[in-house]
Amino acid sequence: FCLRDEVDAPLDEANQDRLARQIVAMSGSTQFMMITHHRVTMEYLKRLVGVTMKEPGVSRVVAVDVAEGTELAQS
Repeated sequence: FCLRDEVDAPLDEANQDRLARQIVAMSGSTQFMMITHHRVTMEYLKRLVGVTMKEPGVSRVVAVDVAEGTELAQS
């Protein structure tokens, strides 16, 4: 298990892409959890989990399976 917290923050888009591809390649033998705000990195992920605050002081966890979401969007 490997937790990565904003490791892509200082990278430009090309290097974010390289890092994301490398993590995908290594994910066959290691489970990764990425904390990121970058679109490029998120495009490679299978699941997205976020926290939203619709009203002050009330947080809600939102999880999306990317493949399932894509399938629903195409229907």
